[in-house]
Amino acid sequence: MQNIFICWVPSRISIRNILLMLCMPVTALYAQQTYTVIRHIAVGGNGGWDYIAVYTPAHELYVSHGNEVVVLDETSGRKIATIQPLHGVHGIAFVPALHKAYISNGQSNEVSVVDTKTHRILRTIATGKDPDAILYDPFTRSIITCNGRSNDLSVINPVQDQVIHTIPVDGKPETAVSDQSGHLFVNIENRNEIQRINLHTFQADASWPLQGGEGPTGLSIDMLHHRLFAGCANQMLIVMNSDNGQVIARLPIGRGCDGTDFDPHTRQVFSSNGEGTLTVIQEINPDHYQVIQQLTTQLGARTSNIDTLNHHLFLPVADFQQMPAGAHGRPPLVPNSFAVLEVAPAHK
Repeated sequence: MQNIFICWVPSRISIRNILLMLCMPVTALYAQQTYTVIRHIAVGGNGGWDYIAVYTPAHELYVSHGNEVVVLDETSGRKIATIQPLHGVHGIAFVPALHKAYISNGQSNEVSVVDTKTHRILRTIATGKDPDAILYDPFTRSIITCNGRSNDLSVINPVQDQVIHTIPVDGKPETAVSDQSGHLFVNIENRNEIQRINLHTFQADASWPLQGGEGPTGLSIDMLHHRLFAGCANQMLIVMNSDNGQVIARLPIGRGCDGTDFDPHTRQVFSSNGEGTLTVIQEINPDHYQVIQQLTTQLGARTSNIDTLNHHLFLPVADFQQMPAGAHGRPPLVPNSFAVLEVAPAHK
């Protein structure tokens, strides 16, 4: 997006007024769009969940759920397919040109390769231990997994469906994003830092402390303005310069963030929080940000994914049973209550 120069010229011009003319660059103005929950898509079934992924070429939602991935029609909410057997599903990534989806299986230390036309499993690929977040990197044309227990990344060639590189990192890699220009950025959850990976050499070349952010989970990127958005467990979102690791801003978010999204069209950052809120942050310009909404969603809605074509977000969730008096830990789920919430721009 290009800068627009807005100049104010007073009706009575004087030397003093000319010197005080306001000719400052501003980013093209967006209305500070707010959001609302528009739909509850019943899925059913039992078990936990992690990531959800929008497959835009087919307008489908791939929803991780226990030991399967449920595929939904994004428009109607109708169940199209169930991909199984899987083993402790975490994330899903796509290579549309090859009509393939890649699903990380944390329990079996492998990635399942799926045909996106038939939704059938083609093969599995062994990775590092506990593959969790997964993404497609256009620069290397590879699938990359974050392996939480072996503290490394697996780089997969999707043509051959083989691991071609294993990249060690400093600690537990929670999430990663690519700038699509030769660098990968990884949230290191147990060290409160972001590590940069050089995808020319497939080695780490920088580690940057989050300076106030603890337990980073979700990570998103504004590629145009070179900004990273790290959602952290201490109810803080850290904005970082992806060129040099400088912390630009710290913003309050809800409790239990496990996912962030960035919409390049509206310049908004989203933090999905397990407490049952969605924090909406407006990028005023690359150095200034503002929380504009704390939307109530549902308890447990901690991950999300955005369809940047229609600006709708999708959040997996389920109902929880009442905890007995004196009990501790996570409350049990209400059977067959698994669902997906759809959040959309509110019409004013």
